[in-house]
Amino acid sequence: MVRQARRRAGLTQRALAVAADVPQSTIGRVETGRLTPRVDTLERLLRAAGCTLEAVPTLGRGIDRTQIRELLRLTPAERIRLAAADVAAIDAIDRIRRR
Repeated sequence: MVRQARRRAGLTQRALAVAADVPQSTIGRVETGRLTPRVDTLERLLRAAGCTLEAVPTLGRGIDRTQIRELLRLTPAERIRLAAADVAAIDAIDRIRRR
């Protein structure tokens, strides 16, 4: 992550080290995976490269898969009929809205 951010910013390890006030050897060890930086160090390196560290929800967590499972139980022909009915309902709603 640090290497990608540094390269996108067009910085050398030495330039990033100066901007982040971190030894260049630390950046080299982080980029090669020999050192796992503390969160504050990682944030400082990314910020100096013009990026941020952001916590985002993991994809797929908290999703109700009930409808997906129900659709997968249908045959392909049944899914096509259901999709066609949905399209017809959406068309009907569009026609009402246009009035």
